[in-house]
Amino acid sequence: MIAPRILVINALLGGGVERGTCLLLVGPAGVGKSSLGAQYALAALQRGEDAAIYTFDEGRSILLKRCLGLGMDLEAYLKTGQLTIEQVSAAELSPEHFTYNVRQRVERNPKGVVVNDSFNSYLNAMPAEQFLLMQMHELLAYLNQRGILSILVVAQQGLVDHAQSSIELSYLTDTVVLLRYFEFHGSVRKPISVIKKRSGAHEDTIREFRLTSKGVGVGLALSEFHGVLTGVPTYTGAAASLVRDDGNGRHE
Repeated sequence: MIAPRILVINALLGGGVERGTCLLLVGPAGVGKSSLGAQYALAALQRGEDAAIYTFDEGRSILLKRCLGLGMDLEAYLKTGQLTIEQVSAAELSPEHFTYNVRQRVERNPKGVVVNDSFNSYLNAMPAEQFLLMQMHELLAYLNQRGILSILVVAQQGLVDHAQSSIELSYLTDTVVLLRYFEFHGSVRKPISVIKKRSGAHEDTIREFRLTSKGVGVGLALSEFHGVLTGVPTYTGAAASLVRDDGNGRHE
Protein backbone atom coordinates (compact mmCIF):
# COMPACT_ATOMS: atom_id res chain seq x y z
CA MET A 1 0.00 0.00 0.00
CA ILE A 2 1.31 3.45 -0.91
CA ALA A 3 1.03 6.15 1.76
CA PRO A 4 -1.85 8.55 0.92
CA ARG A 5 0.43 11.57 1.28
CA ILE A 6 2.74 10.15 -1.38
CA LEU A 7 -0.23 9.70 -3.70
CA VAL A 8 -0.88 13.43 -3.38
CA ILE A 9 2.77 14.29 -4.07
CA ASN A 10 2.80 11.86 -7.00
CA ALA A 11 -0.06 13.78 -8.63
CA LEU A 12 2.16 16.87 -8.63
CA LEU A 13 4.92 14.76 -10.17
CA GLY A 14 2.70 13.55 -13.00
CA GLY A 15 2.32 10.06 -11.57
CA GLY A 16 5.31 9.86 -9.26
CA VAL A 17 8.98 9.04 -9.53
CA GLU A 18 10.29 5.84 -11.08
CA ARG A 19 12.60 3.18 -9.74
CA GLY A 20 16.15 3.58 -10.88
CA THR A 21 16.02 7.37 -10.84
CA CYS A 22 17.29 10.13 -8.56
CA LEU A 23 15.05 12.68 -6.84
CA LEU A 24 16.60 15.94 -5.65
CA LEU A 25 14.82 17.84 -2.85
CA VAL A 26 16.02 21.44 -2.63
CA GLY A 27 15.05 24.15 -0.17
CA PRO A 28 16.08 26.23 2.85
CA ALA A 29 16.51 24.83 6.36
CA GLY A 30 13.38 23.57 8.10
CA VAL A 31 11.11 23.70 5.08
CA GLY A 32 10.36 19.95 5.08
CA LYS A 33 12.87 18.34 2.71
CA SER A 34 13.95 15.66 5.18
CA SER A 35 10.35 14.93 6.14
CA LEU A 36 9.38 14.49 2.50
CA GLY A 37 12.34 12.16 1.99
CA ALA A 38 11.28 10.15 5.05
CA GLN A 39 7.74 9.95 3.68
CA TYR A 40 9.08 8.32 0.50
CA ALA A 41 11.10 5.90 2.61
CA LEU A 42 7.98 5.00 4.60
CA ALA A 43 6.00 4.42 1.39
CA ALA A 44 8.66 1.95 0.25
CA LEU A 45 8.59 0.17 3.62
CA GLN A 46 4.81 -0.14 3.44
CA ARG A 47 5.19 -1.83 0.05
CA GLY A 48 7.45 -4.42 1.68
CA GLU A 49 10.67 -2.94 0.27
CA ASP A 50 13.77 -1.81 2.11
CA ALA A 51 14.79 1.76 2.88
CA ALA A 52 17.97 3.37 4.13
CA ILE A 53 18.34 6.90 5.46
CA TYR A 54 21.88 8.25 5.79
CA THR A 55 21.79 11.40 7.88
CA PHE A 56 24.73 13.76 8.22
CA ASP A 57 22.97 16.59 10.07
CA GLU A 58 20.50 14.97 12.45
CA GLY A 59 20.82 12.33 15.13
CA ARG A 60 18.90 9.08 14.72
CA SER A 61 16.77 9.59 17.84
CA ILE A 62 15.84 13.12 16.81
CA LEU A 63 14.91 11.95 13.31
CA LEU A 64 12.68 9.20 14.72
CA LYS A 65 10.98 11.63 17.11
CA ARG A 66 10.39 14.19 14.38
CA CYS A 67 8.93 11.59 12.05
CA LEU A 68 6.67 10.23 14.80
CA GLY A 69 5.31 13.73 15.31
CA LEU A 70 4.38 13.74 11.64
CA GLY A 71 2.53 10.44 11.86
CA MET A 72 5.44 8.34 10.55
CA ASP A 73 6.28 5.56 13.02
CA LEU A 74 9.53 4.01 11.79
CA GLU A 75 10.54 2.05 14.90
CA ALA A 76 8.90 -1.25 13.87
CA TYR A 77 10.77 -1.25 10.55
CA LEU A 78 14.06 -0.66 12.35
CA LYS A 79 13.47 -3.68 14.57
CA THR A 80 12.87 -5.99 11.59
CA GLY A 81 15.91 -4.68 9.73
CA GLN A 82 13.78 -3.48 6.85
CA LEU A 83 14.88 0.10 7.59
CA THR A 84 18.40 1.36 8.17
CA ILE A 85 19.03 4.77 9.70
CA GLU A 86 22.73 5.56 9.88
CA GLN A 87 24.09 8.77 11.33
CA VAL A 88 27.20 9.53 9.30
CA SER A 89 30.07 11.52 10.74
CA ALA A 90 32.05 13.19 7.97
CA ALA A 91 35.04 13.32 10.33
CA GLU A 92 35.00 9.57 10.95
CA LEU A 93 33.71 8.00 7.74
CA SER A 94 35.48 8.59 4.44
CA PRO A 95 33.47 9.00 1.22
CA GLU A 96 34.84 5.66 0.03
CA HIS A 97 33.54 3.87 3.14
CA PHE A 98 30.20 5.66 2.84
CA THR A 99 29.83 4.46 -0.75
CA TYR A 100 30.83 0.95 0.30
CA ASN A 101 28.22 0.90 3.08
CA VAL A 102 25.46 2.02 0.72
CA ARG A 103 26.38 -0.59 -1.87
CA GLN A 104 26.48 -3.35 0.75
CA ARG A 105 23.01 -2.38 1.94
CA VAL A 106 21.62 -2.42 -1.59
CA GLU A 107 23.23 -5.76 -2.42
CA ARG A 108 21.16 -7.36 0.35
CA ASN A 109 17.89 -6.00 -1.06
CA PRO A 110 17.83 -4.35 -4.50
CA LYS A 111 14.38 -2.80 -4.05
CA GLY A 112 13.57 0.34 -2.15
CA VAL A 113 14.75 3.84 -1.35
CA VAL A 114 18.09 5.37 -0.30
CA VAL A 115 18.00 8.86 1.23
CA ASN A 116 21.13 11.01 1.56
CA ASP A 117 20.39 13.84 4.01
CA SER A 118 22.07 16.13 3.32
CA PHE A 119 24.42 16.39 0.39
CA ASN A 120 25.80 19.66 1.74
CA SER A 121 27.29 17.82 4.70
CA TYR A 122 28.52 15.02 2.45
CA LEU A 123 30.55 17.61 0.55
CA ASN A 124 32.04 18.78 3.84
CA ALA A 125 33.62 15.35 4.25
CA MET A 126 36.67 16.55 2.35
CA PRO A 127 37.66 19.70 0.46
CA ALA A 128 37.99 18.11 -2.99
CA GLU A 129 34.42 18.89 -4.08
CA GLN A 130 34.91 17.80 -7.67
CA PHE A 131 36.15 14.40 -6.51
CA LEU A 132 33.12 13.96 -4.28
CA LEU A 133 30.76 14.90 -7.10
CA MET A 134 32.39 12.25 -9.28
CA GLN A 135 32.01 9.66 -6.51
CA MET A 136 28.36 10.58 -6.05
CA HIS A 137 27.79 10.32 -9.80
CA GLU A 138 29.21 6.78 -9.75
CA LEU A 139 27.11 5.84 -6.71
CA LEU A 140 23.91 7.19 -8.28
CA ALA A 141 24.64 5.32 -11.51
CA TYR A 142 25.03 2.10 -9.50
CA LEU A 143 21.78 2.70 -7.58
CA ASN A 144 19.95 3.46 -10.82
CA GLN A 145 21.14 0.18 -12.33
CA ARG A 146 19.89 -1.66 -9.24
CA GLY A 147 16.44 -0.10 -9.54
CA ILE A 148 16.75 1.99 -6.38
CA LEU A 149 15.05 5.35 -5.94
CA SER A 150 17.81 7.69 -4.73
CA ILE A 151 16.83 10.83 -2.84
CA LEU A 152 19.32 13.65 -2.33
CA VAL A 153 18.53 16.46 0.10
CA VAL A 154 20.25 19.79 -0.54
CA ALA A 155 19.88 22.80 1.76
CA GLN A 156 19.86 26.28 0.30
CA GLN A 157 21.34 29.32 1.99
CA GLY A 158 18.85 31.91 3.15
CA LEU A 159 15.30 31.35 4.35
CA VAL A 160 12.75 33.52 2.56
CA ASP A 161 14.13 35.93 0.01
CA HIS A 162 16.58 34.75 -2.65
CA ALA A 163 17.40 31.39 -1.09
CA GLN A 164 20.10 29.79 -3.18
CA SER A 165 22.48 26.86 -3.25
CA SER A 166 26.15 26.82 -4.13
CA ILE A 167 25.82 23.16 -5.16
CA GLU A 168 24.81 22.36 -8.73
CA LEU A 169 23.42 18.85 -8.85
CA SER A 170 20.57 19.07 -11.34
CA TYR A 171 22.68 17.39 -14.03
CA LEU A 172 23.08 14.33 -11.77
CA THR A 173 19.39 13.95 -10.99
CA ASP A 174 16.26 12.96 -12.88
CA THR A 175 13.67 14.88 -10.87
CA VAL A 176 14.03 18.14 -8.96
CA VAL A 177 11.50 19.31 -6.37
CA LEU A 178 11.85 22.83 -4.98
CA LEU A 179 10.45 23.88 -1.59
CA ARG A 180 10.52 27.46 -0.37
CA TYR A 181 9.03 29.82 2.22
CA PHE A 182 6.76 32.76 1.59
CA GLU A 183 5.01 35.23 3.87
CA PHE A 184 1.31 36.04 3.72
CA HIS A 185 -0.79 38.03 6.20
CA GLY A 186 1.69 37.57 9.02
CA SER A 187 2.15 33.81 8.61
CA VAL A 188 4.85 31.70 7.01
CA ARG A 189 3.72 29.35 4.24
CA LYS A 190 5.58 26.83 2.12
CA PRO A 191 5.25 26.38 -1.65
CA ILE A 192 6.30 23.21 -3.48
CA SER A 193 6.95 22.86 -7.19
CA VAL A 194 8.52 20.40 -9.62
CA ILE A 195 11.08 22.12 -11.79
CA LYS A 196 12.45 19.11 -13.64
CA LYS A 197 11.47 15.56 -14.53
CA ARG A 198 13.32 13.67 -17.23
CA SER A 199 11.05 10.64 -17.41
CA GLY A 200 7.76 12.34 -18.23
CA ALA A 201 5.39 15.26 -17.82
CA HIS A 202 4.72 16.94 -14.49
CA GLU A 203 2.58 19.76 -13.17
CA ASP A 204 3.90 23.27 -13.73
CA THR A 205 1.86 24.62 -10.84
CA ILE A 206 3.15 25.91 -7.52
CA ARG A 207 1.17 24.37 -4.66
CA GLU A 208 1.14 24.87 -0.91
CA PHE A 209 3.11 22.33 1.12
CA ARG A 210 2.30 21.53 4.74
CA LEU A 211 3.64 19.29 7.46
CA THR A 212 0.80 17.82 9.49
CA SER A 213 0.38 15.31 12.30
CA LYS A 214 -0.50 12.77 9.61
CA GLY A 215 2.37 13.41 7.24
CA VAL A 216 2.96 15.82 4.40
CA GLY A 217 0.12 17.60 2.66
CA VAL A 218 -0.13 19.35 -0.69
CA GLY A 219 -2.83 21.93 -1.34
CA LEU A 220 -4.36 23.69 -4.30
CA ALA A 221 -2.31 25.59 -6.85
CA LEU A 222 -1.33 29.05 -5.62
CA SER A 223 -2.80 30.57 -8.77
CA GLU A 224 -3.88 33.79 -7.07
CA PHE A 225 -0.39 34.66 -5.93
CA HIS A 226 2.30 36.27 -8.04
CA GLY A 227 5.98 35.98 -7.16
CA VAL A 228 5.67 33.10 -4.67
CA LEU A 229 9.18 31.83 -5.33
CA THR A 230 10.66 35.23 -4.47
CA GLY A 231 9.47 34.73 -0.89
CA VAL A 232 7.40 37.93 -0.89
CA PRO A 233 4.49 37.34 -3.27
CA THR A 234 1.63 39.60 -4.31
CA TYR A 235 -1.84 38.25 -3.55
CA THR A 236 -4.31 38.87 -6.36
CA GLY A 237 -7.33 36.78 -5.32
CA ALA A 238 -10.03 36.55 -2.67
CA ALA A 239 -9.16 35.32 0.82
CA ALA A 240 -11.77 32.57 0.59
CA SER A 241 -9.75 30.84 -2.12
CA LEU A 242 -6.81 30.08 0.17
CA VAL A 243 -5.94 26.46 0.85
CA ARG A 244 -8.16 24.99 3.57
CA ASP A 245 -7.13 22.02 5.69
CA ASP A 246 -9.87 19.44 6.32
CA GLY A 247 -8.12 18.31 9.52
CA ASN A 248 -6.80 15.08 8.02
CA GLY A 249 -3.75 16.45 6.26
CA ARG A 250 -5.71 16.93 3.04
CA HIS A 251 -6.56 20.26 1.53
CA GLU A 252 -9.51 21.49 -0.44
